[in-house]
Amino acid sequence: MSKTLIAPSILAADFANLQRDIEMVNNSKADWFHIDIMDGVFVPNISFGMPVLEAITRHAKKTIDVHLMIVDPDRYIKTFAALGANVLTVHYEACNHLHRTLQAIKAEGMKAGVAINPHTNVSLLDDVINDIDLVCVMSVNPGFGGQSFIENTYEKVRHLKEMITRKESQTLIEIDGGVSDKNAAALVGAGADVLVAGNFVFRSDNPTATIADLHNMLP
Repeated sequence: MSKTLIAPSILAADFANLQRDIEMVNNSKADWFHIDIMDGVFVPNISFGMPVLEAITRHAKKTIDVHLMIVDPDRYIKTFAALGANVLTVHYEACNHLHRTLQAIKAEGMKAGVAINPHTNVSLLDDVINDIDLVCVMSVNPGFGGQSFIENTYEKVRHLKEMITRKESQTLIEIDGGVSDKNAAALVGAGADVLVAGNFVFRSDNPTATIADLHNMLP
């Protein structure tokens, strides 16, 4: 199996059969659960909140990777830690004091992630890259599933990988949006460590096999 981590996005699951889909991920070759929390303010959509996340974490047996697409995420850091998040990712664009936010996440025992929108330059993370456990590169505009992959992502990932190497950081690079078997290998080749896959997994005829096939095709 590849060393690249596969994180199915629960936003694309069947909410009427959520426990079934969680068990599918538990029993598959997936590595993480990727869970998008949207507030309808930072992004033009609302996903799910604390009660649903609590239900997911009760059944999930793998790393819980929570991606906050919300304004003022500092308000909820302790809450998400209590709900069982292992990785908590905030948006660069939503944080006035990013370094302080990262420290607060780590103080609660979670890994600290930073997500950047398609228009945000990776060089803006240069001063804090050693404080970041994971950078989530948005390869679509955040807020909705099923969008087309933005081709400039490869270049962003290469620049980010150069920065991480230059700073001797252990930061992982995660790609979120439009990931499929068509671009997965090229993303890993550019430097990606974690691939978030939503519709590609959950809309397939056999999600378990799709996850396994994705792992098998990657280095």
